[in-house]
Amino acid sequence: MSALGADMMAAPQALARFLETGDVALLNGAFSAGDVTILENFPPHVFDGQSGLAEWKALMAQHVGAIAELRHTFEAPQDFGLTGDTVHFTLPTRWRGVRDGRPFNELGGWTFVQVRENDRWRIRSYGWAVVEFAWEA
Repeated sequence: MSALGADMMAAPQALARFLETGDVALLNGAFSAGDVTILENFPPHVFDGQSGLAEWKALMAQHVGAIAELRHTFEAPQDFGLTGDTVHFTLPTRWRGVRDGRPFNELGGWTFVQVRENDRWRIRSYGWAVVEFAWEA
């Protein structure tokens, strides 16, 4: 397992900050200019290509707009693999926030594939999976 550098974490960090703030400008340059595929836990679940990315941005902004005080914590990256200008890793992520007046705690994982474009790592694809969710008292 190789440690991810800050350059490989820049796009996932921008993605997480977008989810926390709803500021779509944070995503500028975070995703590949080529093919993009996103797997999410809300319909239509598969977002493919640049048009899918645009649809995902709009739907995700609505989704996180209904959540207050959303904050993330990344855990140690897992399953690192680097092949040329492509990198894969999984990133366990804990989310805490308030939805419908109820605090929640969610643990999930992103599996990322990033490609190197213009000397920068950009998200080519990611899939999100919730592995634990609880409403807090």
